Amino acid sequence: MCRQSATVCLTKSPTRQHRSIGPLALRLQPLADPRSRRGKRHPFVAVLLVACSAVTAGAQSFAAIGQWARNAPQDVLTRLGARTATVLGVRVAPSGATIRRAILRTCPGGLADLLGCEPDGSGTVAVDGKSARGSRHGSTAAAHLLAAMTGGGQTVTQLRVPDKTNEITCFAALLEPFDLTGVTVTADALHTQRDHARFLVETKKAHYAFTVKKNQKGLYEQLRTLPWQKATAKFYDRTTGHGRLETRVVQALTVTELGVDFPHAAQVAKIVRHRTSVATGRRSRETVYVITDLTSRQASPNGSRRSSGRSG
Repeated sequence: MCRQSATVCLTKSPTRQHRSIGPLALRLQPLADPRSRRGKRHPFVAVLLVACSAVTAGAQSFAAIGQWARNAPQDVLTRLGARTATVLGVRVAPSGATIRRAILRTCPGGLADLLGCEPDGSGTVAVDGKSARGSRHGSTAAAHLLAAMTGGGQTVTQLRVPDKTNEITCFAALLEPFDLTGVTVTADALHTQRDHARFLVETKKAHYAFTVKKNQKGLYEQLRTLPWQKATAKFYDRTTGHGRLETRVVQALTVTELGVDFPHAAQVAKIVRHRTSVATGRRSRETVYVITDLTSRQASPNGSRRSSGRSG
């Protein structure tokens, strides 16, 4: 697993020209093999191709990937470049353990840049971070990854957050290589930072929609005391999932002339969530806010975009 800084990780990742190469095998070739010289039995690209094929076929875990590899027909293994084990040319798939080690030791930013899609043309890109399961080894902390995904669920890129730091310092490095003109970047409350807003609007010519919770005490209080009684746009939504029933009431308010202390803020949405546990019947209520540079003409309370371009 790559343990370099965010900047180095992206610098070492293949360029946009590499990603323009059609066949997946050619796109994987520039990626450095992280394995030691001793004990290599399977071609590195073949191991990655087997993993990619298994995931495409529906595998959602390393165990499922290993099972798919064991059951793969000989003609499939031949096309994927699996090694031959006998004079008869019998193809042998890498084991699930081999695949797991290769994937976990490969630079996550490199893989994402090779296999990821371009964000330009996408309506939205979501930035989020999580710790990679199975990446903790002894005293070494689990790898924490920051990723960007399109609204359609396609990965754009990801990088490992360096140890002794956090996601905030990696936000710009994650998105810097991409054309985000007209794209709305969404992120949770951790990334509701003034520098992030300026970076997106002024440098990337993009839009932002950031969540505001009580961890941003000053900003949260500003938004809480806005004249919500004047909000004319309202949206109701009800969903069931994760063992709970959730009802959301969304109000939107234009704030360009209300003195909100956040760069380029044009509109704020107030989201009141009423949750009921299906198992226990326990109820809870939470109020969060979403702040954005999108105007009421560009975005409505139900989250839809009326215009993908930038006004002015």
